[in-house]
Amino acid sequence: MKGYVQVYTGDGKGKTTAALGLSLRAAGSGLKVYIAQFIKMGDYSEIKALAKFSDLITVEQFGLGRFIKGKPSQEDIEAAHNGIAKVKSLIGKYDIIVLEEANVAAACGVISVEDILELISLKPDNVELVITGRGADPRVIEKAGLVTEMKEIKHYYQKGVQARVGIEK
Repeated sequence: MKGYVQVYTGDGKGKTTAALGLSLRAAGSGLKVYIAQFIKMGDYSEIKALAKFSDLITVEQFGLGRFIKGKPSQEDIEAAHNGIAKVKSLIGKYDIIVLEEANVAAACGVISVEDILELISLKPDNVELVITGRGADPRVIEKAGLVTEMKEIKHYYQKGVQARVGIEK
């Protein structure tokens, strides 16, 4: 299997959803997936759902679960750098590695674009590397074999309309 670098970026919704869908399809084929979340922290619905596939999909969170505005804290930076170090140690042990919100983490300054580029350069030919988040750096886009830009056309929260999408509990 030839593994590529995929980037899901843009201002529209669906970047993480696309990466999770790819992860589920891979697990369905018996492939091992590692998902490093660089901004989120908490027991989100995708964490609960993916736990059902824990034999093939591993998710770890390296964010502190808060919106980073301005200069990130030292704790935010340390958490993200722990994620980069963990991913480096796992390259080659998984078929697919997802760097969820890594583009945002780089834009916020908790990791660097160079960190992402280094992970791309370390990727063996048989590993698929997926990088999500708005604001992908042009150097990351250049290194990718597939880039998808999610473009917002219409959002249900625009103009005061508040609709809930999803399954009610």
